[in-house]
Amino acid sequence: MKNENTCIRVYADQQQIASCKEELQENAQAIERISGILALAGNEVRLKILYMLSRENELCPCDLSDILEMSMPAVSQHLRKMKDARVIISRRAGQTMFYSLENEASIFLTPIFEQITKNEIV
Repeated sequence: MKNENTCIRVYADQQQIASCKEELQENAQAIERISGILALAGNEVRLKILYMLSRENELCPCDLSDILEMSMPAVSQHLRKMKDARVIISRRAGQTMFYSLENEASIFLTPIFEQITKNEIV
């Protein structure tokens, strides 16, 4: 069976390859976390929710339902996925749940949201 990891280049920089592998290994946790955030934000509805949470700091599902013109169950399903992935956090005030961006996710997403507000992405 032919090795699928072969390349036609004449010389491979084994030191570079080893260095890159080591760097990926050292940063595996951060890469996994950011990948999870991006996977969730890759859905347009969830990106809108995250964007609104970044702008308003805190919203309840009813607010999001009205803003997005979606049903409460649909909004709640998106919120649950993001909360399970620790991208958002919740706070209860009486019977109402309020959601906000988790600090780590906020730090990562803020530069992306700045591009939205600058309207530089076409």
